[in-house]
Amino acid sequence: MKNSDKVIVIVGPTCSGKTSLSLMLAEKIKGEIISADSRQVYKYLSIGTAKPSAEQLNSVKHYFVDELNPDEEFNADIFSRRAKEIIRSLLGKNLTPVVVGGSGLYIKALIDGITQTIIADKSLREELLEARKIYGNEYLYNELKKIDPVSAERMLPQNWKRVIRAIEVLKLTGKPIWQHHLENNSKPEFNFVQYGLLWDRKKLYHNIEQRVNQMISDGLVDEVKEILRLGYSKGINSLNTVGYKEIIDFIENKITFEQAVYLIKRNTRRYAKRQMTWLMADKRINWFEINSDNDFDNIVEKILKDFYERKN
Repeated sequence: MKNSDKVIVIVGPTCSGKTSLSLMLAEKIKGEIISADSRQVYKYLSIGTAKPSAEQLNSVKHYFVDELNPDEEFNADIFSRRAKEIIRSLLGKNLTPVVVGGSGLYIKALIDGITQTIIADKSLREELLEARKIYGNEYLYNELKKIDPVSAERMLPQNWKRVIRAIEVLKLTGKPIWQHHLENNSKPEFNFVQYGLLWDRKKLYHNIEQRVNQMISDGLVDEVKEILRLGYSKGINSLNTVGYKEIIDFIENKITFEQAVYLIKRNTRRYAKRQMTWLMADKRINWFEINSDNDFDNIVEKILKDFYERKN
C-alpha cells in the first residue's frame, strides 16, 4: 500500500456537521466527496435527509447523492463495491477521496468488508431457524448444497450455525460467503484514515432540535406528499426513515402534526445515540471535540496536518 492510497473518512452522528466539514476539506485539497449515507442516494428525499444544497453539490463533486429512485435497491454491499471503484478512479487522477459517513454500516462495509458487516436479516434468520426446528440440520445443509456447493463442501451438517450463516450471506448479498472471504483476505487496497466529530450530548441534541425545526419550515410535509403523489408506496425501504415515517403517519391522520414533530426529534436523538455507540466501538477513529461550528476551521487544519504527516 502506497502513501498515495490514503483516503479521508469523516464520521459522526446526525447533525454533527459532517457535510460542512467535508466540503471545507474537499475544497482545500481539491478532493471529491463520496457520501456514505443510505438515504441521500435517493431522488426526492432531500429535506428529510439533510441533503447537501444545489450550491454545495455544484462546488464539490459528490457521489451517491440523488442517483436512485426511491424504490430502487441500495445496500452496504452495493455501496462498498461501487465506492471502491470510485476511490480507485480518484486516486488514479491524484485526487483525494473524502468519504462522509452517516451510515456506520456502509463505512464498515467499505473499510472492513461485507462479511464483517452483514447483520442478519431478522425475518430470514427466523425462517431458517424454524426450518431447522422442523426438518433438521440435514435439510438446511442440503439447501446450502443447492445454492452454494463450494461452501457446503467445507462444512458439516452439524455445524448448523455456519450453514445458516452461509445461506444468509448468499441471500443477502447475492455472493457466496467464500467469495467474500477471498476478497476480504486480500491485502487492503486503501489506507482509510477516519476522523470523528464529537459533540457534547446536550449541544448535539440542540442541533437536532434546530435541524428538525428547519426541515419542517423548509417543507418536509410537502416533500413527503409529493413522493407519495408520484406513486411510491409508503412501505418502500427508503421511506422507513426517521422524518418520513412520522410525517406519513400524520398525513394518514394517525397522529397529530405536533406529535409527528415531537416523534421526529425524539427518534432522531435515539438514532444519534445508536450511531455514537456504533462509532465509539471503532478504536481507529481519531476524534475531535466540537463546541460550535466555529471550531471547524481549526479542525480542518488539524485533520489535514495529521493526514499528510501519516506515513501509512
